[in-house]
Amino acid sequence: MSIRTSRSRHKPAASPSKTWTFLSNHAHVMICLAVAPELRLREIAARVGITDRAVQKILADLESERLLTRKREGRCNRYALHLDQPLRHAVEAHRSVRELIEFATRATRSRSS
Repeated sequence: MSIRTSRSRHKPAASPSKTWTFLSNHAHVMICLAVAPELRLREIAARVGITDRAVQKILADLESERLLTRKREGRCNRYALHLDQPLRHAVEAHRSVRELIEFATRATRSRSS
C-alpha cells in the first residue's frame, strides 16, 4: 500500500512575484491620470491591466472620496487629482497624494527631460 501526499496531486503554485504589486489598482489609476489626465477609460484599463468596469468603479471610489474631480469636455472626461489629500491607510496617512504621484512619476519625468 502506497501513501500519496497532496503535493503529488497538485500543480505548483504560480510565482508569487507575478500575482501582486506594491501599489493598489487605485494608485495605478491615479498615477496614470497624473501623467495623462485626458486618458480614456479603456486606455487606463489597458495600462493598469484591469477591466474597463474595474476602472469605472475605481474612478467612482476616488471621486466619492474627493481624491479627483471629473470634468466633461465634449465627449470625453478630463480628471483633476486633488493632490493635497492624505493617503487613506493609517500606515501612510502622514503622506499626501502629491507625494505618491511625485515618487511614482519621478523616473518618467527625468527620462522625458
